[in-house]
Amino acid sequence: MNRRNFLRTGAALSLPLIANHPLSAHLTQSLRAFMAPEDDRVLVLVQLNGGNDGLSTLVPLDQFDRLMQVRQNLMIPQNQLLDIDNNLAFHPSATGMHQLYQDGKMAAVQGVSYPDQNRSHFRSTDIWTSASAATEVVTSGWLGRNYEADYPTFPAGYPNEEHPHPFAIALGNQVSQTCQGIGANYSMAINNPFNLLALAGGDDTPLPQDPYGDELGFLRISIAQANAYGEAVQELAEAGQSLVDYPDTRFAAQLKNVAYMISGGLRTNVYIVNLGGFDTHANQAVAGQTTTGEYANLMQTLGDALAAFQRDLEAQGLEKRVLSMTFSEFGRRIRSNESLGTDHGTAAPLFLMGSCVNAGILGENAEIGTEVAANEGVALQYDFRDIYGTVFEDWFGLEPEQVRTVLGHDYVHLPILQGCDSTSAREEAIKDLQVKLWPNPTANRARINFDVDAGRTELTISDVSGRLLQTVFSRSLPAGSHQFELDLTPYPPGVYLVRLQAGVAVASRRLVKG
Repeated sequence: MNRRNFLRTGAALSLPLIANHPLSAHLTQSLRAFMAPEDDRVLVLVQLNGGNDGLSTLVPLDQFDRLMQVRQNLMIPQNQLLDIDNNLAFHPSATGMHQLYQDGKMAAVQGVSYPDQNRSHFRSTDIWTSASAATEVVTSGWLGRNYEADYPTFPAGYPNEEHPHPFAIALGNQVSQTCQGIGANYSMAINNPFNLLALAGGDDTPLPQDPYGDELGFLRISIAQANAYGEAVQELAEAGQSLVDYPDTRFAAQLKNVAYMISGGLRTNVYIVNLGGFDTHANQAVAGQTTTGEYANLMQTLGDALAAFQRDLEAQGLEKRVLSMTFSEFGRRIRSNESLGTDHGTAAPLFLMGSCVNAGILGENAEIGTEVAANEGVALQYDFRDIYGTVFEDWFGLEPEQVRTVLGHDYVHLPILQGCDSTSAREEAIKDLQVKLWPNPTANRARINFDVDAGRTELTISDVSGRLLQTVFSRSLPAGSHQFELDLTPYPPGVYLVRLQAGVAVASRRLVKG
């Protein structure tokens, strides 16, 4: 699939309107006639609102003893965890996710975040949805900018015969910020695709030539657009089907509705579903019964619904067209609090699901120190924008230079998708960087030695809250062994995180200044 085929199936609503109104006869007839090739790709974004505690989702067993020292009130007995490879194990309530992994339908990327972590729900969500740097404010979304490049006149003139379906659909009451363009949002908000209500569109009275008239005109277009899309969505959802039983949860119902719309022939390429409740400052587990509680319920809700959705896609022969991906604004801190919860942290694992993922684990297990500060989060390994860029390139077929333009910066292509006629022929070998860091602890200065292949390499120092303190260097290095000095003189005693990235390979190490 090339860029011109990416998200070519319709336009979308710029306001969170839920609607239904008969299309013109000509446009109605075109709905069934206009069908993109059967291999058109679909991306399902699964937003975990609140900041997911990755150390409870996917437990590093090689760090279990140290975790017991700092979050014992949340730790589940090791013999009750669901083991996988790489010395990792899923929460016992995440049986659906565990099964997806065992079936080779899941890739987990460890330590996903961004440099200079912001622990505000609102600001960090803005960063994730816009793909901006932490130091810049970008009001458009990472998907919205791509739509904007292809359809700059939107919303005027949409839907039309060539594009009769929404570009993106957000299940719920609000459009998705991931789809925000410069002047309009390219997603449509839908609660129930089988019961879309028409909106009163007003009359065609001439509009005043002033800002009020501009806003009113935009509203009229949005209402007409919502009403036009409404019948297309409902008609094709009713033509769809579901072949498996889903759990009786709101989140599962969202995914079931997505399956209906895809199977019915709706040519929307992006769906956004949401599961809230991850801001677990308190009562994450039940005292003395850590396998139960709010987090256990979240893991069961998430895992069971994702597993049912994947079974449904496979039963209908749609599994090679659909990629699902989780994201959450941040992880939680390593040390639990006295309220049986965890506070805002830094990095967490990100999961990709489907028949076309490169199943397995990317990244190292989190390193837990012998002493953990109250505000210490899981260290950053992979920048989430590397994952976005790879999805653009491998799933939707954008050329690398186009991806950089849309993201607004460079990215590292990651080996997270394979098979299903992946659009990228590149295969990255993950090199062992053989990192040595000494002396550790240190008074002021330390040395780092590592081995890399030729290419761009970046070395940074952050504090335990994820705040970027220093970029030691970011440049191309020749292949071989390299050594650099790290100067901690400007910083107070404490723990610092040294991150090295050389292509796909990443290493994050704790460095203690005494």
